[in-house]
Amino acid sequence: MKRFWKEAFAQGGEVLLDGRPVRTPRRNALALPTPALTEAVAAEWNGVGEALDPRLLPLTGLANAAIDLVEPDRLAFGAQLAKYGETDLLAYRAESPPELVARQASEWDPLLAWVQQRYDVHVEVAAGVMHRPQPAATVVRLRDATVALGAFELAALSPLVTIGGSLIAGLALVERAFDADQLWAAVNLEELWQEEMWGADPLAAAARDARRRDWDAAVRFLQLLR
Repeated sequence: MKRFWKEAFAQGGEVLLDGRPVRTPRRNALALPTPALTEAVAAEWNGVGEALDPRLLPLTGLANAAIDLVEPDRLAFGAQLAKYGETDLLAYRAESPPELVARQASEWDPLLAWVQQRYDVHVEVAAGVMHRPQPAATVVRLRDATVALGAFELAALSPLVTIGGSLIAGLALVERAFDADQLWAAVNLEELWQEEMWGADPLAAAARDARRRDWDAAVRFLQLLR
């Protein structure tokens, strides 16, 4: 699709294209919760070239998801996302080599200490990949924390959790408990460690770069909700 508008601008929580409000794919009003997000979405539309490429509108895409996919059944969406807490990346540690084991402890243990203090939970840690159930109280409290979020926060949390494999890291980002770059390194720890040991795989690096773009967009979306 070619660009069909001359100018986008923010007005009262909406983005207007030549005076006409943007609609979501399901024809809902693209009503945005903060002036900062509204301005940023308008800037995305102004930055589009001659062709309309949805990949250049990541904030718009997340807002669409919040309105069309999350809000109609926010509790069910949040509960489904919270299931990542039952098999959180941070709970499964390498058995060897010692250097990787130590690095996981260094980068992941502070996150576990945070979530345990923040939500009064205990996270079971296992060596290897065999599933170890988390305590029922932990599962419930992490689910409650997730479903308590608003639709726009959940829309941003979803790619953060699915990309990183960690509900705990995602919640830490929502609450600004850790730096986003630090959390990115944590959820990609093993891949980055392998790269340091054996050199970069161009295909793996390109795939990680694509995930990083989606991660950064979700992080920025969260920041614009404040």
